[in-house]
Amino acid sequence: MEIKRIAAFSQGTAGGNPAGVVLLDAAAPAEDMARVAAEVGYSETVFAVAQDAAKSRWRARYFSPESEVPFCGHATIALGAVLGETVGAGTYQLALNEAEISVEATPSPDGMMATLSSPPTRSRSLKDAELREVMALFGLTSEDLDPRLAPAHIHAGADHAVLPLKDRARLAAMDYDLNEGRAVMRAHGLVKVMLVHIEGDQSFVVRNAFASGGVLEDPATGAAAAAFAGYLRDSGWPHGGQFTIRQGEDMGSPSEIHVALEETKGASVRVSGRARTIA
Repeated sequence: MEIKRIAAFSQGTAGGNPAGVVLLDAAAPAEDMARVAAEVGYSETVFAVAQDAAKSRWRARYFSPESEVPFCGHATIALGAVLGETVGAGTYQLALNEAEISVEATPSPDGMMATLSSPPTRSRSLKDAELREVMALFGLTSEDLDPRLAPAHIHAGADHAVLPLKDRARLAAMDYDLNEGRAVMRAHGLVKVMLVHIEGDQSFVVRNAFASGGVLEDPATGAAAAAFAGYLRDSGWPHGGQFTIRQGEDMGSPSEIHVALEETKGASVRVSGRARTIA
């Protein structure tokens, strides 16, 4: 397999979340894809097989070093960039395990831009046990939470928990045990836990724990960004149809995610970012 290494949601020539991208001539066994993803070692590697002669439709599957995940935003942005470079600019339809989405590739002076249209979104309050165990994992108390936005279970192709924190320094101090995090996230069916600090109505700083996939933290997370957008919409947040997420700052890999959304609850949202090739 030829593996392309792409940093998605990068800021120019720096930052971003590394993803492996593999374009296959034919479908590969799941165990082979899992092995390759573990060898690559990035938080996710995406494997895609063209479904038509024009290469406009693709079957895509995502693997972390420890498990298959139903949807990964940054790997989709990376895939879009690779398709834009190898097939050409345009919109590509992607069939995932549980959803149908698209990704658009657009050249820019600073490299390839990609925009994914997410699976449908939904959100609900965290159950008492979910909230208690997730907060304990990070050593958080109710005093750490921002009262403007409640903790929630959020979804856009994958399930996440989100905890809004009122103090930026508390976000910067995020720490947890990887094995304990894996147990908590898998017990509650969570792919990631998103800690967020609200800078303004359209500006957020985020950290995402990914112990369920064997990764302590992601520097940029498009799937959680899409799910968070759906939650803001469900909550009546004044997002103005778009907002920006900064992520990876506290781990030395600054990343920027742009999100656009309409008011229809549950509708797909658009998540955009730059992509750069990792030398």
